[in-house]
Amino acid sequence: METRTIPITLQISYALAVLAVFTVLHFHLLPAVFAGLAVYALTAKLALKLPVRWGTLTQKVALAGIILFVIGLVSAICLGLWSFLRGHHGMSNLLGTAAETLDNLKRNLPEEMTALLPDTVDELREQVVTMLREHGKNISSVGISGVKTFAHLVLGMVVGSLAVLHRFNRDAGFPPLASHLHDRLLNLASAFDKVVFAQVKISLLNTALTALYLAVILPLCGVYLPMVTLLILLTFIAGLLPVVGNLISNFTIVLISLGASPMVGVASLAFLVLIHKLEYFTNARIVGSEVKASVWELLTAMLVMEAIFGVAGLVAAPVVYAWLKAELKAYRLV
Repeated sequence: METRTIPITLQISYALAVLAVFTVLHFHLLPAVFAGLAVYALTAKLALKLPVRWGTLTQKVALAGIILFVIGLVSAICLGLWSFLRGHHGMSNLLGTAAETLDNLKRNLPEEMTALLPDTVDELREQVVTMLREHGKNISSVGISGVKTFAHLVLGMVVGSLAVLHRFNRDAGFPPLASHLHDRLLNLASAFDKVVFAQVKISLLNTALTALYLAVILPLCGVYLPMVTLLILLTFIAGLLPVVGNLISNFTIVLISLGASPMVGVASLAFLVLIHKLEYFTNARIVGSEVKASVWELLTAMLVMEAIFGVAGLVAAPVVYAWLKAELKAYRLV
């Protein structure tokens, strides 16, 4: 059998790629990397739709306009997420409503059942966060920490926009190592595109079904839950995190539903379990078909990376695994 020699520059590019993954996760740079990849992937998608007949100058001007538009769009999404997670009218309101619900449940439910409920909103928050950080520090390990993160996001988007310029300038040619690193970037961007945008589709489906239940079905039955809009937003945002995100949003919805009545709580739990089962099959169909991976593969990758890197590893695992599998498949190793 013929032995295939791997060029030293290719080996170095893989070593640098592995080092980059550990560096990003260890130093909490994941938001910056994801922002940069989002700018890169969206810009590349839109740029490929530009008419071929346009001149070079027109193409460059159009590409610059697309980059500015995408940066503005990604910035708006990041600010919206930040406002919801850190602002006074997002999670804070939900936690306040949860606190009132807990007080009502403590007064109305039998003593055997109230013993199972958290005593305060702080304990509630701790129980929710514990689902994400059993072996990590806290949610800030993803890198959400104020001005520093904002600067990282801006730099990440700038790097992503500069990288996409080089993507469409490959005719100039790269030295061997730079060429291999460029290939690693293309494969990473492809994995990000497939996994993240597939997860967005899944989250949108779950959010639409949850909105139908909270805003249509329950009101038709004469039940009006508080904070419905915020619950729908939470469902979408948490749904971007595979599997675990649904646990967070479902827990919150069921708790607030119990505040209306035990029957509404049971109905909400049954409906959300049904959605969760649907999400399992949709995840297998959408994400699995995109990256050619089974659900058990993604879950295993998430479990291992969460154990090593905490929440950041959990979030990055599907993208990193899809990237790894694409690289291995290129050499017919899997």
